[in-house]
Amino acid sequence: MATELSPSELKIEARGLRIYREKIRDLVYPQETGKVLAIDVDSGEYEMDDDDMAAWQNLTARCPDAVVWFKRVGYQTVDAFGGLRPDKDG
Repeated sequence: MATELSPSELKIEARGLRIYREKIRDLVYPQETGKVLAIDVDSGEYEMDDDDMAAWQNLTARCPDAVVWFKRVGYQTVDAFGGLRPDKDG
């Protein structure tokens, strides 16, 4: 059963996706496909790593108050049961 996002979670998701599409995607896609981005939706700062925890730790070390949204480059989701589905938009 899927859970619904709260209004504040939907805003974070929208801001993160906008930052990714407008400022980051062209810098990382397709050469970094599969890596995880941790994006601070307030500042636009980000870190990228093979591991989501490492990306988060590196970002919050620089931006302790970061509101973090995650994106796996080239995929629709960061993690999924049964494998990840490629994202046609990077």
